[in-house]
Amino acid sequence: MNIEVKNQIAIIKEPGLLIADGGSAMDLLAAVRYETGCSAMILFQEQLDEAFFRLSTGLAGEVLQKFVNYHMRLGIVGDFTGYTSKPLQDFIWESNKGRQVCFQPTEAQALAWLEKE
Repeated sequence: MNIEVKNQIAIIKEPGLLIADGGSAMDLLAAVRYETGCSAMILFQEQLDEAFFRLSTGLAGEVLQKFVNYHMRLGIVGDFTGYTSKPLQDFIWESNKGRQVCFQPTEAQALAWLEKE
C-alpha cells in the first residue's frame, strides 16, 4: 500500500482505494496500523464512496465509528463546497470542532489539524 508518513500521520496515497463499507475501512485501519504504527491518517475525498457524503445511507456513521473504536484520528481532504445538504454541512462543521475527524480543503491543513493533538 502506498502510504506516506509525516509527523506520525499516515497519508494514504494508494491509487484506486475506495472505502465503500465498514469492512474496507477495517482493512485500511489494520494495514495502516501494521505498516506504520500511526494513530492518525489522511484520506482524500475520492477515496470515499459518494454514499459516504449522503448521510441518509449510514455509510459515514459506519466508517467513522470504526475509526473511533480503533482510536485512529482522521483527516479527510477535499472540496466539500459542492455538497449542498444542510445536514452534511452541519456534520462537517461539527466534526471540525471536535478532535476525532476533520474535513479540510488541503493536505497541509489536515496535517496541521491532526498535529494539534
